Amino acid sequence: MRGKLGFLVMAWVSCAVAGGVADVAVFAGATPAIEEPATRAQTRDYAALSKEIYAELIAFRSTADMPENVKAAAEAIQRRLIDAGFPAEDVQVVSPDPALGSVVARFRGQAPGGGPPTREPVMLMAHIDVVDALRSDWDFEPFELREIDGYFYGRGTEDNKAGIAHIVTSFIWMRDEGYVPDRDLIAVFTADEETSSDAIKYLVRERRDLVDSAFAINADAGGGELFDGEPNIFNVQAAEKIYVTFRFTATNPGGHSSRPRPDNAIYELTMALARLSEFTFPVDVGEVARLYFERSSSFTDGQAAVDMQAVAKDPPDGAAAARLSADSPFYNAILHTTCVATRLAAGHADNALPQTAEATVNCRVLPGQNPDDVEATLREVVGNDEIQITRVNTPTASDPSPLTEEIMGILEPIVEDMWPGVPIIPTMSPGATDGNYVRNAGIPVYGVAAIFGDPNDSRAHGQNERVGIKEYYDAQEFWYRLLKSLSGG
Repeated sequence: MRGKLGFLVMAWVSCAVAGGVADVAVFAGATPAIEEPATRAQTRDYAALSKEIYAELIAFRSTADMPENVKAAAEAIQRRLIDAGFPAEDVQVVSPDPALGSVVARFRGQAPGGGPPTREPVMLMAHIDVVDALRSDWDFEPFELREIDGYFYGRGTEDNKAGIAHIVTSFIWMRDEGYVPDRDLIAVFTADEETSSDAIKYLVRERRDLVDSAFAINADAGGGELFDGEPNIFNVQAAEKIYVTFRFTATNPGGHSSRPRPDNAIYELTMALARLSEFTFPVDVGEVARLYFERSSSFTDGQAAVDMQAVAKDPPDGAAAARLSADSPFYNAILHTTCVATRLAAGHADNALPQTAEATVNCRVLPGQNPDDVEATLREVVGNDEIQITRVNTPTASDPSPLTEEIMGILEPIVEDMWPGVPIIPTMSPGATDGNYVRNAGIPVYGVAAIFGDPNDSRAHGQNERVGIKEYYDAQEFWYRLLKSLSGG
């Protein structure tokens, strides 16, 4: 490229903070893949296009209990790509549930001399659905993209509509240029990652023909860490924890509230949850986490750097792990299996003793650990045989993806050019993504969201979700370059 998108974004940020975007810089610096670039590629403002797609997606309240909004968002993405010139047959809305809709869009490639491509496709992953957000919990309407003090705010800004906007914009940008990749690029935007992940399971098991790939790049994981506001580490997610949810249920004959019993379903349940809150699973540092701490220690200072080196040893230092866990929820999550109460329901009337009290306990299990052992530990911690513990979902485990020379050879020059001196470090996600099921299907997955942020201020699923405006546009440039590098450009 003749000029970095990130430099032009600074001009955009300046005018955006001033309250307008009328004089946004036009990104006309892309290197064309054909001798003469298309007129549209010379004149179209791809920063504005990216933001426009982003805002459109944020406006959809695409939650599990509003499937019509998920499908409407999928159809909006489909229209964007078809209007940009992609054949309708290459942009499908598919789902095992007709009420939902996932997008599978194929950017077709060809061999350098013409004919079908000889290299296998690459899958590009993101998800349309979001965890719901209540207006009463937020400082403003969550389903509207807002720009405040250098940040984009809105539900899905981080998790994971930025990824969709970056990939769709890059597809349109390259299409405008007349770019022809030397392998197919397959964008897969799923409908239910935040709940059942049935969409990706269906695609890899029942419609493998649509998504079969050499490997996948996931916009829903990885990314960069800021240290004192500056880019410090570029994380590549190569593994993730296993997702399993349990339901704790306490029952009781109940009765009139004017005649309290010595046993009470709510009290028994809350005492069990109190015991769980005081319990910590043992430290377990797997291969990916060990490498993460070992390499991160060189780019951290003070006691934290010393402790990172100590937990990277075999065996890991327990005191160092305890200090890191206390300082950072993220470090705690990659050092331990975690189980936490996320929902409560009890009773049926104000003037009746509760006959049932239930809690949802969500566990994120480290790779290599058996969910059966986790369940046995929970029963031991609860210490009350009267409380029923049932498994809500069937967990799916998958092995970490190897960081091959091909992957690193693509990522390293882009990261070095955009963020000089920032190291690439493999990491394990504390959360689960659709990537787990893709890995399980035999397709390696690498999470490279590319948006830098404070690892201790992630607001995904929480109040006032946000990403930095500059960081968002830097990630847009990264994705454009990445797709070119993946496909011979």
